[in-house]
Amino acid sequence: MEAEEIEIVETKIPHLLKYMGSKREIIGFVTDAIKSLDVQSTWLCDLFAGTSVVAGSLKSSYNIHVNDIQAYSAVLANTYLSNLKGTIAPDALDKIKLKVNKLVREFLNKYPQLNYDYDSATTLDQFIALEQAQQKLIDKDFQIGFHLFAKNFSGTYWSYSQCVWIDSIRAVADQYIGKPEYYAILSSLIFAMSYVSQSTGHYAQFRDTTQDNMLDILSYRKRDLWEYFERKFKELTLNLNGEASKEYKTTTLDYLDCLRIIEEGSIVYADPPYQSVHYSRFYHALETLVRYDYPKVLHKGRYRDDRHQSPFCKKTTVNQAFSALFECIKKTNSHLVLSYSDSGMIKLQDIERLAYVIFQDDYIYSLLEKDHIHSTMGRSDERQQDVKEYILIYKKNKWHLNRTF
Repeated sequence: MEAEEIEIVETKIPHLLKYMGSKREIIGFVTDAIKSLDVQSTWLCDLFAGTSVVAGSLKSSYNIHVNDIQAYSAVLANTYLSNLKGTIAPDALDKIKLKVNKLVREFLNKYPQLNYDYDSATTLDQFIALEQAQQKLIDKDFQIGFHLFAKNFSGTYWSYSQCVWIDSIRAVADQYIGKPEYYAILSSLIFAMSYVSQSTGHYAQFRDTTQDNMLDILSYRKRDLWEYFERKFKELTLNLNGEASKEYKTTTLDYLDCLRIIEEGSIVYADPPYQSVHYSRFYHALETLVRYDYPKVLHKGRYRDDRHQSPFCKKTTVNQAFSALFECIKKTNSHLVLSYSDSGMIKLQDIERLAYVIFQDDYIYSLLEKDHIHSTMGRSDERQQDVKEYILIYKKNKWHLNRTF
């Protein structure tokens, strides 16, 4: 089918995370496509929510069901869908800072021998030795609560000192469970971790130190995590205002489990993974931050041993995954807005064919496309990749809504 070219005025919502495949830069293209359905559905399900920017951008238009199998996505969703300005006191940040500083001091005072001075590392060998000494803390038996990042991630994506701050802020977040500050704290911490990390924007691998990159890595090691946290917390609580979503819920389910419990006749926005990279590998550290369950970690990247593997990322299962998606949409009389790219695991024509086999004339199909630039985030030598972003729209044919089979 020939695609329709449309012009979109872009809009922005607060940025929380460097994320592969984020729709933040083309959010207007996506939200206008969803609204173009012009149906009476009151519920929108953001099925593979990721950073939840789509759901957050449409919270005033629909009741929102946000789903992603990764727990960190639910944190971002609850942040976007809440009215933080109207519910968090102006002096909240000051109180949080006092609590965090207390925990940081306690941690550092308990282990004064763990002192890693980057100013003393003037040669490459000294710098590498400093990093390796921190990496060995994975074998240390810490006798203090909230030490997960200091133990598992020191000298990797973050320095030991930065990890102590991560653990301490995470500990304070738990003091606010059930309150709006909880999600603001965690989202601000996720943002700060992203911009302090010495990796390329994700957590698939941290960079080994070389003569060429030593000064660059050092610049990240010296970044003050609290400054990034504080800036984002202020932004969220001062600017993320307006009414909260009409009604919303968040789930962390496999996409097929989610589709079995969505409201009948929902609009489903599906943005499945396009390529062979598993998000659970690239963002495992954030999953661990939110779950804070002291998992067994593996390999250089310190991956969780229970990472989710998406069927959309495998050539042997991607066709079946799309067919299952279409079948569930049809069973619930829902409408589908599907994002994909010409750089994906499966060709556009194959997606259209799979959809037609299941939907046939029960659905009205239209296709939109937009030239877009994907950031590779260090996955290849090229920093950016020119792609065509597709939106496949499947609107339930009114004539078929009341059919019995």
